Amino acid sequence: MSQVVAKVKSTHSLENDIRSAVGILGGFERLLEKNSKVVIKPNLNSGDPLPASSDPLFIRALGKVLLDYGVDEIRIVESSMFMRDTTEEAEKNGLLKVVDDIDAKVEFLDGGRWIDTEIPLGRYLRNAQLGQAVLTSDPLITVPCLKTHKFAKFTGAMKLYMGYVRGRDRLRMHLRHLEEKIADLASYFKPRLILMDARKAFVTGGPVEGKVENPNVILAGTDSVAIDAVGVDILKSYNEDNKLDAPTWELPQLTHAAKLGFGATGPQDIELVAAP
Repeated sequence: MSQVVAKVKSTHSLENDIRSAVGILGGFERLLEKNSKVVIKPNLNSGDPLPASSDPLFIRALGKVLLDYGVDEIRIVESSMFMRDTTEEAEKNGLLKVVDDIDAKVEFLDGGRWIDTEIPLGRYLRNAQLGQAVLTSDPLITVPCLKTHKFAKFTGAMKLYMGYVRGRDRLRMHLRHLEEKIADLASYFKPRLILMDARKAFVTGGPVEGKVENPNVILAGTDSVAIDAVGVDILKSYNEDNKLDAPTWELPQLTHAAKLGFGATGPQDIELVAAP
């Protein structure tokens, strides 16, 4: 069955944009139970602004839409890149300034407990040390950015889960088969909703800095692989000098994800629906 990916042009109202994107998927009622205790996974790789990390205003807009829908609780669970203090990065980014607006609880994994967790589908990554709070992250909503990456070629919905892995283990993941390990890790998670904030994107460099373009779109779906494939097509459309020379589905993250079979396995599995 095809995976629907919604594509919405951003307007002056992020809340309306989010509702429009989710509406294409059938609305929140098809994705979440009312009174849910929802976990939001942003991209807080660093304290830098979008597209390096999530826009706090986007997180606030999502939180307000969720509260309007009727969720009981919002938790934001995250950790920044290795050797960075997540609280400091969240202050720099501005995320901590908006959490009170949506009554969100913040759980940063830096000082917490890490649990050795089996990755059942993993081939290159069989186990991962995941933050304890991650293991109760359901229903999970992820909010990836869109950007090229100097090691992984691109960062999107799948690579976002690296923020749930213990820092020194992330370093080990980079030593060999990083892109395949990203897909292995992503196979563990079952997000209810993915909202990719692609209003801005790095089309060179990444993950912290690079040339910025403005696709000015929001992608929504429930399949990390499908979201990433559509995102990569957006990045490739700028024809920049980056590491995205191969066809989309020949990039190792997507090739390996297709082999694992936890999401879309090729363009035939994706139905891209743009808002009118």
